[in-house]
Amino acid sequence: MRNNDLTIAVLSGKGGTGKTLVSVNLAALLPDSTYIDCDVEEPDGHLFFKPVFGTSVPVMVKTPQVDENRCTGCHACVDFCKFNALALIGSTLMVFNEICHSCGGCVLVCPRKALSEKERMVGFVREGISRGVQVVTGTMNIGESSGVPIIEAELRIKEKNINNLTFIDCPPGSACLVRKSIQEADYCLLVAEPTVFGAHNLAMVYALVSSLHKRFSLVLNKCLGGEENPSEVFAIEHQIPIVGRIPFDSELGLLNSEAKVVVWESEKYRQLFSSILTTVLREAHHEATGNS
Repeated sequence: MRNNDLTIAVLSGKGGTGKTLVSVNLAALLPDSTYIDCDVEEPDGHLFFKPVFGTSVPVMVKTPQVDENRCTGCHACVDFCKFNALALIGSTLMVFNEICHSCGGCVLVCPRKALSEKERMVGFVREGISRGVQVVTGTMNIGESSGVPIIEAELRIKEKNINNLTFIDCPPGSACLVRKSIQEADYCLLVAEPTVFGAHNLAMVYALVSSLHKRFSLVLNKCLGGEENPSEVFAIEHQIPIVGRIPFDSELGLLNSEAKVVVWESEKYRQLFSSILTTVLREAHHEATGNS
């Protein structure tokens, strides 16, 4: 597996751990890489890259609409829908778009052809370039219940650019949006803080990537020299490779708070993230070949 065939997903058990810091700066080291921000509820990677975006592409989903003149209230569609997106109130069929999964099954089972599908916009995706890095970001409309269609649209862009080393900035946590983000990733990079809570959240994403049989390693962020690091203890106990330690540092904090790509601003941090990237790529290729 060559570098330009590799997709690396960066994830953490909660927000604010340093997931975007890591994914943005690893992508920024390589001018031909791709950065995909799958945190569609609160995308912020573009604030660092500041790319020139092209036209926003809407993300559409299909939801059922009812022809009341045809509907007889037979209950077939309601019984079919396992997501409870349909309900019969008296003689009126109600559709709850927020929980509809757009499977189209209700349209197929209706004996009276009283249901059809209409398209509804749930968000949008944008592409841009920043110093050679392809930046892809998706945004979910306020009030939507699921960002999965937007993440799917972002990842389809990756399918068109198979020759780029790709970094996926995942949503925080370990729920379905994260699972969708890492589904096709070749390798996962976990990010954790040096606290008891950080170790708890590390355990969550560790369980997720393990259940999906993903290859992975760990970056420890906000490290304080000489103090106990519960996340490091967890990693050692579970034999998780640690590929880098990012210090709790005022210079880094200032650059990051100003939405600057630190590897473009500081030689010290360019060397640090370059070391992390080299180790990650070595680990990914090493495991991909089946070596022990």
